Amino acid sequence: MATDTLEMEKMEDKKEAEWKPTPIETTHPEHVDPSTIRLFKDPAWTLRMTLEGDRSYLLVKVVRAAPLTQPDRYFCILDIKDEAICLVDDLDELEEGSRPFVLEEMDRRYLTAEIKSIVSLQNEYGVSYWEVETDRGNREFVAKSVAENAQILGENRLMIFDVDGNRFEVRDKEALDKRSQGLLDSVL
Repeated sequence: MATDTLEMEKMEDKKEAEWKPTPIETTHPEHVDPSTIRLFKDPAWTLRMTLEGDRSYLLVKVVRAAPLTQPDRYFCILDIKDEAICLVDDLDELEEGSRPFVLEEMDRRYLTAEIKSIVSLQNEYGVSYWEVETDRGNREFVAKSVAENAQILGENRLMIFDVDGNRFEVRDKEALDKRSQGLLDSVL
């Protein structure tokens, strides 16, 4: 009798070891008409989306598809797993009530300080230490390998990412004072 109980316990343990949960797979529609997208917050810190007449998503993110070259066009709405639900070409394609939520997400996610002048810049072994005046006040930051990691966005436009992922933009290198231009050239 004890042997039977022991064998039953072993069988139950084996069943538990073999059982694996089925992953939940989410399928997204192949085509989404942007006019059917309804973005809203509920609660106030959670962005949600409903595709009118189709389905709802409890948590979504809005990201730019081309954040550096075309920041005012092409944005993607992602699900909780960061998988693309849809791409929207232009903000005007959304219904008016959803637009403020997209703009708010973009401002929060892509906060960029514009460099007005470079107060000091030191470069040591590929790491540069910056002190700059920006449109958001004076800032100090550290960036690695600016020559390799800076994004050139045009003839005189440049995006610099610091070690924390913050963005600093030089909209027009020629508009900087001569000293700032010289410091910038020293790391590029």
